[in-house]
Amino acid sequence: MYASNPGTPNKPTNDLIVEVFRLNGSLLATADRLVSKFGITAARWQVLGAIGMPAVPETVARLARNMCLTRQSVQRVVHEIFAAGLLCLLDNPHHVRARLVTMTAKGRKTFAAALELQEPWVKALSAGIGRDRINDACQVLKTLRERLEVQT
Repeated sequence: MYASNPGTPNKPTNDLIVEVFRLNGSLLATADRLVSKFGITAARWQVLGAIGMPAVPETVARLARNMCLTRQSVQRVVHEIFAAGLLCLLDNPHHVRARLVTMTAKGRKTFAAALELQEPWVKALSAGIGRDRINDACQVLKTLRERLEVQT
């Protein structure tokens, strides 16, 4: 996946995949620096965002599916965030062992502060690229992700 014959039709897709891997690393490193002043990491910020998206509290398993991550990795981060007082775990009327995850007031405050930093960061990243190009890139990445999900 990391290398292909320069003349093959798959080279552009391989190059895109490599760039996505590199971008992911850069995004995580930059996000870590951005939110470190709030005592969270990029991984914690990502999980807080997933917890804040649904209208109702979700289980760790559901959050992991929504994030396309393993339950175990999300569970580890949820335990860390819970220990920091940013989350609470609620009894689940549908499943005794699968508790529901929601943010505490401290978690909501921390997440809101991180989002305030996100807006200028995203604006600076996208400057000069143009909305149509970003929408096209998003659609290509979404299509590739959906094809991968069908394969698994």
